[in-house]
Amino acid sequence: MPPVLRQHVAALRMLLVFTVITGAAYPLAVTGIAQAAFPRRANGSLVTFDGRTAGSSRIGQNFDLPGAPAGPDPKWFQPRPSAAGDGGYDAAASAASNLGPNDAELIRSVTERRAAVAAFDGVRPEDVPVDALTASGSGLDPDISPAYAYQQVARVARTRHLAPAPVRALVARHVAGRDLGFLGQETVDVVGLNRDLAAPR
Repeated sequence: MPPVLRQHVAALRMLLVFTVITGAAYPLAVTGIAQAAFPRRANGSLVTFDGRTAGSSRIGQNFDLPGAPAGPDPKWFQPRPSAAGDGGYDAAASAASNLGPNDAELIRSVTERRAAVAAFDGVRPEDVPVDALTASGSGLDPDISPAYAYQQVARVARTRHLAPAPVRALVARHVAGRDLGFLGQETVDVVGLNRDLAAPR
């Protein structure tokens, strides 16, 4: 066999070997380990309600009134704003607004959101937490700050004809601490919180 042809055959063999290793064996091994060790996370951290999938604890979603006029549904805890897609929370268009802190459009949006959230939750505009005013980098952040969650307690309780105390206690149960006790901030998963809010008592 000529040396050039021998080199091509060897290269083809290596291509086939690494295709099997990196294209089949490695993905199957990683998938198997993930399914064995972290099945919930490996399957998307899905949140179910009444036997059906209601969302994912890793992906935020809107809790708006059905039909028109569109707007946030007062019966539910609301997530932070989203710049992903035209209506927000479009998983196929994950992105930030890319507007700088001095951008006139961002300043206008924050001012409008502050007034809208304050009126919606019945608080002073200066008391509205920052995560109620700005979108996350992905536009799909599922979490809000405990401050924003507690701010919504009175409105959710009033709309659902509940006493505020048990609703506040429900929020407290959903506050996730910092990673390793010191990384990041405390958060509240809105999808999980709303699922438990809707659960029969």
